[in-house]
Amino acid sequence: MELKKHQDQRLPERKGQKRKLEEEIEEEQREISAVEEAAAAPYGEARKVILNEVYAQVNILNSTFSWDEAHRATAKRATHVLAELAKNEEVVNLIVEGGAVPALVKHLQVPPSSEIDHDNSKPFEHEVEKGSAFALGLLAVKPEHQQLIVDAGALSHLVSLLKRQRDVHKDGSDSRAVNSVIRRAADAITNLAHENSSIKTRVRMEGGIPPLVELLEFTDTKVQRAAAGALRTLAFKNDENKNQIVECNALPALILMLRSDAAAIHYEAVGVIGNLVHSSPSIKREVLAAGALQPVIGLLSSCCSESQREAALLLGQFAATDSDCKVHIVQRGAVQPLIEMLQSPDVQLREMSAFALGRLAQVKKITQFQDTHNQAGIAHNGGLVPLLKLLDSKNGSLQHNAAFSLYGLADNEDNVSDFISVGGVQKLQDGEFSVQATKDCVAKTLKRLEEKIHGRVLNHLLYLMRVAEKAVQRRVALALAHLCSPDDQRAIFINNSGLDLLLGLLGSSSPKQQLDGAIALYRLANKATILSPVDAAPPSPTPQVYLGEQYVNNATLSDVTFLVEGRRFYAHRICLLASSDAFRAMFDGGYREKDARDIEIPNIRWEVFELMMRFIYTGSVDVTLGIAQDLLRAADQLKADV
Repeated sequence: MELKKHQDQRLPERKGQKRKLEEEIEEEQREISAVEEAAAAPYGEARKVILNEVYAQVNILNSTFSWDEAHRATAKRATHVLAELAKNEEVVNLIVEGGAVPALVKHLQVPPSSEIDHDNSKPFEHEVEKGSAFALGLLAVKPEHQQLIVDAGALSHLVSLLKRQRDVHKDGSDSRAVNSVIRRAADAITNLAHENSSIKTRVRMEGGIPPLVELLEFTDTKVQRAAAGALRTLAFKNDENKNQIVECNALPALILMLRSDAAAIHYEAVGVIGNLVHSSPSIKREVLAAGALQPVIGLLSSCCSESQREAALLLGQFAATDSDCKVHIVQRGAVQPLIEMLQSPDVQLREMSAFALGRLAQVKKITQFQDTHNQAGIAHNGGLVPLLKLLDSKNGSLQHNAAFSLYGLADNEDNVSDFISVGGVQKLQDGEFSVQATKDCVAKTLKRLEEKIHGRVLNHLLYLMRVAEKAVQRRVALALAHLCSPDDQRAIFINNSGLDLLLGLLGSSSPKQQLDGAIALYRLANKATILSPVDAAPPSPTPQVYLGEQYVNNATLSDVTFLVEGRRFYAHRICLLASSDAFRAMFDGGYREKDARDIEIPNIRWEVFELMMRFIYTGSVDVTLGIAQDLLRAADQLKADV
C-alpha cells in the first residue's frame, strides 16, 4: 500500500514534466517554422528576418549560462534552432555574422558548479552541450569558418567533452544523452579538421587522439563510427597524427571493426587504415602484422560500394610493400572479386580495382618468378577483357589504371596469346588516350608484346591462325603484321596463310576491317623493304592507298583532323602516309604533330585543301584554271603528288 501511495504522489509530477516537455517542443517547432517561412521570402527581407532570429537565439545563449532548469531548457532550444538553421549552407554565413560562434562555444562547457541546486540536480545534462557541438559542426562545414571556431576555443572544449563523457561512461552511465554528446563532439572535430592541416595538429596537441582511439571500443556503434570518422580525417596526410594513433593501440579495434556486419562501421575503419598506411611503409607493415589482410580482402565482396573501393585501394597499397604480400593477396582470394569489380557500373570501383590489379601484376626482378604467377592468375581468371574495355573510358585515371595493369600482364609470355586473340593489340592501337602517361604506357605495352613474339609464343599464335575461329585468326594475323620480326614474316604470312587472312579483310563489308587490313599490309610492306633493300624492287615514290570518295572529309574511322581556315577536315593517316613526304614526316617522324588529333594547316584556302585531299583519296579530280596555281602551291607546301 505504501508503494502505491508513493506512486500516486509522483503521477501529477510526471504529467507536469510531460506537459512542460511538449510545450517546449511546440515552441521550438514554431520558431523553426517561422525561420523556414522567412527563408522563402524575398532575399533582402529573408536575410533580415533570419539575422534577427540568430541575434535572438544568441542573446538567449548569452543570458542562460547556469544550471537553472528554465535557463537550461531555453539554451537547449536555442542550440537546436541554430542547428536547424545551419543545415542550410546558404544561411551559415548569417549565423556566424550574428555572433553565434562564441555563444555556442561557451555552451560546450557546463555552467559553474556553484549554481547547482541544493538537490544536486543537473537539468538537461549533456543536452545543451550536444546541441552546441552539433551546431558548431554544421558551421565548420564551410572551410572559411573552421579557424574562427577554433580561435574561439571550441577545440579544447570538444576534446574535454570527449574526455569527460568517457569518464562518465566508465562510471556506469550509458544513457542516450551521453552517447549523443560524444558523437556530436567527434563529428564536430571531424568537420573542423577536414582538409585543414593546422587544425589536425591542434587536435593532437589538445590531446584529442587518445580519447578518440578509446571510443573505437564504445558499445554504441554510432559513437564508434563518429570516432573512426574523426581519426580518419586526422590521419590524412599528417604523419605525427598517424604515429600517435598507432601508438595509442588503435589497430586491434580497427581490425575488429573491419569484420563488422554494419557497412557504416567497416567503411570508416578501412578508411582510417587506408589513411594510416598511405606513404608510411612502417605503419603498413604494422597493419599487416596485426592481421588486417584477410578482413580487407573480405570487404571486396561487401554490399557497400564505398567499402569495396577503399578495400581495393588498400590492397593496391599493400601490394607495393613486397612480393610476398602480393602472393598472399592472390592466395587469399582477392583476384576474382577484383576482376568482378572491373565490370561494376560504379566508375570509382572500376578505377580502384584496376589500380589494385595493376600493382599485383607488376614484377620486381628479384622476385620475378612469384610475380609472374600473379600475372598469369589475373589473365586466366578473366581479367584481360574487362581491363581492355576500360581503355574506352573517358575517365583519364580509370583509363590509365587499366593501361598500367595491362602493361604488367603483357610481361608474362603465358598471357601474350590471350592478349592477342581477344583483340588486345587492336584495342591498344585504336585507343584515344587523353593523358600522355597513358600513351607512354600503351606504347611500352606494345613493345613488350613485340619482344615476346618468338619461340613457344609464336608457335601458339601460328597454331591459332590454323585452327581458331575466323575472328581470332584475323586478330592474330593483324597483330603479327605489326609485332612480328621481319625474319618471321615468311613463316607467318606465306607458310601459314597469314597474308590470305589480311587480304580477306580488304573484301570485308566492314570499313573498319578494310582499314585495319590495309594498314597491316602497309606495315608488312615496310618491314619487307627494311629486310632486303637491295633485292627488293625499287619502291614507288607514292605507293598510293585510295580509300575512295566516301571517306573524303568523313569522320568515320578518322584518326586525324586538320584545321583549315578555322574549319575541321576529317582524314585518315593510312591514306596520307602514302601520298606525301610531309605527311610521312609528320606522322612517322619526331614532329609534335605525330600524336596530335588536331593539326592546323596555315596558308592554304579551304577549297584548295579540300580539292587536294579529294585527289589523295580518289586518285583523280577536276581542276579549273582558276584554282590550279593555288593547288600546285599547296601540293608543293605539303610535298604531295597532285
